[in-house]
Amino acid sequence: MSYTIVKSKKGYLVFTITRKEKRNAINYEVMNGLAEAIKRAEDPEIKALIITGTGETAFCSGGDLSVFHALHTKEDAYPMLSKMADILYKLLTLPIPTIALLNGVAIGGGCELAAACDFRLARKGIKAGFVQGKQAITTGWGGGSILAEKMTVPSAMKLLMEAELQTAEQLKEAGFIHAFYETSPFQAGEEFIEKILGTDLKVLQSYKRIWVRKWEETKLKERIEEEVRNCSILWESDAHIEYVKKFISKKTVNKD
Repeated sequence: MSYTIVKSKKGYLVFTITRKEKRNAINYEVMNGLAEAIKRAEDPEIKALIITGTGETAFCSGGDLSVFHALHTKEDAYPMLSKMADILYKLLTLPIPTIALLNGVAIGGGCELAAACDFRLARKGIKAGFVQGKQAITTGWGGGSILAEKMTVPSAMKLLMEAELQTAEQLKEAGFIHAFYETSPFQAGEEFIEKILGTDLKVLQSYKRIWVRKWEETKLKERIEEEVRNCSILWESDAHIEYVKKFISKKTVNKD
């Protein structure tokens, strides 16, 4: 199994990607697991959802190119991109607070996953970045559109267009990370949401609805769909195909 879903006695759910050997990269099984966690988080006994990765190296290194390298054309790529974008939109609009617990590096799609959460808590010293531009594609799971809703225009543009890994301190200054931790990740996550868990569920849902309503009115879902389609077009570009070939070749050499 590529993930675990654990219900805490204190009333929150924890979804953990358990692909340490793949730096917690997302494959189809992880996608399905995340969709299951979101569905289970709709239980009236659940007040929050925490998302993290196993180990101390990576929160999530994005989409697993060793799996997705078989997608060559825009027609191949679109279903995968659209599937994950739909999952992240459901995560974004989940009627309870969501927290990304960045236990390690977050790369590309891993940052999109984190962006879809309401809060981002990171271990000191980690790095993260929307590096898709280096792969000759854009964010393809809706992360760019989501980032535009949650950060100032210059900060969001800089993160997306530079396509570089940033330090945790830089990301906090930009407004992407909300707090640091140095203790155990689950202890830190629990401490971060402790006061939220003490609030009545209907109150939490009512407040979350303020933002969900705003995103509905500004047609965020439609904008994400446009982002997905743009990425699927770039996916079949020569530049991206060449990047994937080099990535797979490098992985094969390292294994040998």
